[in-house]
Amino acid sequence: MRLDPEHLVIAPILIPFVAGALLLFFDDRERRLKAIVSILSVIALFVISVALLRISHTDGTANEGRVAVYLLGNWPSPFAINLVLDRLSAMMLMLTSVLAISTLIFSFGRWHRAGPHFHTLFLLLLMGLNGAFLTGDLFNLFVFFEVMLAASYGLVLHGSGLLRVRAGLHYIAINLAASLLFLIGVALIYGVTGTLNMADLAMRIPKIDEENRMMLESGAAILGVAFFIKAGMWPLSFWLPTTYAAAPAPVAAIFAIMSKVGIYVLLRLSLLFFEETPDMPGGFGSQVFFFGGMATIAFGAIGILASQGLGRLAGFSVLVSSGTLLASIGLVQVDVTAGALFYLVSSTLAISAFFMLVELVERGQNAVANVLAITMEAFGKSDEEEEEEEEEEIVGVAIPRTIAVLGISFVACSILLAGLPPLSGFIAKFVILTAMLNPEGLGQGSAIPAASWWLVALLILSGLSALIAMGRAGIRAFWAPPVETSAPRVLLIEIVPVAMLLFMTLILTVQAGPVMRFMEATAISLHAPLSYIEGVMEIPHTVPQ
Repeated sequence: MRLDPEHLVIAPILIPFVAGALLLFFDDRERRLKAIVSILSVIALFVISVALLRISHTDGTANEGRVAVYLLGNWPSPFAINLVLDRLSAMMLMLTSVLAISTLIFSFGRWHRAGPHFHTLFLLLLMGLNGAFLTGDLFNLFVFFEVMLAASYGLVLHGSGLLRVRAGLHYIAINLAASLLFLIGVALIYGVTGTLNMADLAMRIPKIDEENRMMLESGAAILGVAFFIKAGMWPLSFWLPTTYAAAPAPVAAIFAIMSKVGIYVLLRLSLLFFEETPDMPGGFGSQVFFFGGMATIAFGAIGILASQGLGRLAGFSVLVSSGTLLASIGLVQVDVTAGALFYLVSSTLAISAFFMLVELVERGQNAVANVLAITMEAFGKSDEEEEEEEEEEIVGVAIPRTIAVLGISFVACSILLAGLPPLSGFIAKFVILTAMLNPEGLGQGSAIPAASWWLVALLILSGLSALIAMGRAGIRAFWAPPVETSAPRVLLIEIVPVAMLLFMTLILTVQAGPVMRFMEATAISLHAPLSYIEGVMEIPHTVPQ
């Protein structure tokens, strides 16, 4: 019996679901058994995601790739509950599995023992993420969205603590509101079109008459607001920095991909459902994406400069990343979308590594030292203190190996988040800027839109803000601590995941050519979704008996 590639499509959902449910039957004191089952599950996810990526990219034509569809129950489209694999969903599965391996290994140091059912919640979160990337209809997108959120509620509160509980309750309230908006938007769209299958919607939406058009666009707008909340677009982003900073380090690290779920859905649906018209040159909602993204970049950059804690700095870095992606999507240009996809992968890896690194760095600090550092920066030193320091002759200070490794990792994260050469963050921003300043359809010597220049300025200033803030934090943490601090106790199992993610960004840098060709092919297929629609609607099936 030959196993068709389509049968692998459901594996990223089944594996974490079965493993997570199985672990419920074991007592929490069986930590080693649970850890083994979890790590074997995420390794299996990684192997399968690699196979799915190869299937989606190498099979089919060079531009379209292959669209693999799994029909649950073997009913025909659009009645079937279907899972759809293309280049974009395969890329997101791959990114999720890489983050899952790294963050799970990091949690073995201490966090998986800090509360009950950590491994089950973690695996169910992966199930929700993978399902959201693979589903081909809006209703099951809501189902997987809720599975992901339900698991994230438990993970945010993992380890307890007053600050974590307060931030977690705010997080739950905001996402419940977003879920309600999701349902309202889906209901309005279904009421107008009579279907929730994404490919079927793409065929029916252009045929909606004018009297029902407003209802359809209202539903799409409400649905968009729900995902703008998840993506962290300003002014709907007030919950994100506090929640991510309060969450346990491995949870915040895997949450770096959760904000990209909103980006993924907005990118997928906006290009699939709405085409450019004379009234809407960029398509429905493109200006909201663009200007909302720029506002998010500005808000995130200001937050980065104002942050005194590394956790909040990382949280605002998520907003800058989301804003960059939203603004890039709003331009509705193939080359810009390709650069944005490269930036999505690079920034997610960097932010996830930084969240884990933050805990290791802050483990050797204390609250008194941080307060003293801020006070000294604000008011400076007295003349007597400066004279005493001048009298002391410091020949040299031996840097512990742990501090040296953490410092090198911190510098790498700083370069990535600021978008400096030579790492992948610079390449991603360079591709986006180049595509913006050489837009398709404009002849030689044509004027570049003023809005594009504003985005160029914001991207450069946000990188400068990250460089200033990271440099200030790095000096305080590694170069000139205000009081004597001991080197933090860091386990090998905790620093290796950080190194793994940073190494992945190095691979992106070295293999930038092949990776960009993949991103360009993905962007082309997204902007011309006919292959996606045909792949879903024309898939053969066996009539159930």
